[in-house]
Amino acid sequence: MAQRSAPDPIDFASLLCSRLCHDLLSPVGALNNGIELIADETDPQVREQCIDLLGDSARTTAGKLKFFRLAFGAAGGLGEAIPVHEIRGAVEGLFPPGGKLELQWMMGGESLPKPATKLLLNLVMLAGEALPRGGTLAIGAEQTAAATEIAVRGEGSRITFDPVIRAALEQESGEVTSRTAPAFMIRSLASQCDGQVLVSPAAEPFLMFGARLPAR
Repeated sequence: MAQRSAPDPIDFASLLCSRLCHDLLSPVGALNNGIELIADETDPQVREQCIDLLGDSARTTAGKLKFFRLAFGAAGGLGEAIPVHEIRGAVEGLFPPGGKLELQWMMGGESLPKPATKLLLNLVMLAGEALPRGGTLAIGAEQTAAATEIAVRGEGSRITFDPVIRAALEQESGEVTSRTAPAFMIRSLASQCDGQVLVSPAAEPFLMFGARLPAR
């Protein structure tokens, strides 16, 4: 298989933008449709239902934007150590409580370094997307004087982890696309921090990611 070369920074930024636009298209489109419906509707009960749908779409959009800000963006204003409550809030924005995914937290300490936060959030996103019928996501991180260690485990009735994304995480091969861009970002963050990322074998009845970033 051909060795993968790092994409041009502008091309990679474009791929991430494409990914963000794809993920935001559905809730933003629902907002637009709801506004059009409520503008033409006179029945009070139907208008109330439209308002409820608008509220749901607005919360979904805001939640995804909060997640993407930390997972992909500079997260300006939060410094180089991201508070754990901000990390939890971002994940719950993407996977709200009461939804198909149950979140279990095992976070030690009060904050994580920004690179570890980005790596954790992208791993959580990949694990959640691999559970289309829902399930459980266990999210853990611990920071010591030697390293930051991260573990994300997904379990559910069906696990569909794209082999292309798995390959992008496990080896330096394949074309970087908007779909594999988060996996490339994970590998790049780990490499820049002299760390490593591990993925459970495809034959396992669960999906587990582990990462270790040495302290600097």
